[in-house]
Amino acid sequence: MNPVVHFEMPYENRNRMAGFYTKAFGWKPQMLGPEMGEYVVVATAEADEKGRPKQPGVINGGFYKKPEDPMGQHPSIVIAVTDIRDALKKVREAGGKVLGEPMDIPGVGLYAGFLDTEGNRVSVLQPSAQM
Repeated sequence: MNPVVHFEMPYENRNRMAGFYTKAFGWKPQMLGPEMGEYVVVATAEADEKGRPKQPGVINGGFYKKPEDPMGQHPSIVIAVTDIRDALKKVREAGGKVLGEPMDIPGVGLYAGFLDTEGNRVSVLQPSAQM
C-alpha cells in the first residue's frame, strides 16, 4: 500500500494562516522563502530527530500561496510511492489525469499532481534517499 504522508492547503495570507493554526492547534510553522515558493511547512505533532512525527499514523503538512487556478484552491493529500513514474502510469490507466511532469523538491523527493476520477487534486511523492 501507498500511505498518505502529507497534506497541503492554500493560504491567502501566510502570517494570518500561521497564526491561526499555531493558536488554534499548536502547530509549528516553518516559513520557507521565495526559492521555495513561500511554502509553509507545519509540524502537527512532536517530531523525532529526523523531523518526522513520533506518533505512528500522524502526518505533517504544508501551505502554499493560493493560486488563481481553481484546481489549486482546495486542500489535497500527498501519497508516498516507491516509483513515481510507475505510479503516474497507474493513475492514467485507472482513469486519472496527470498534471505535468514530476518535479524535484530538493531534500524531499520527486513530486507530481494528478486529478482522480472524481476531479479531486491529489499528489504523489517519491521520497528522496535522505527521507
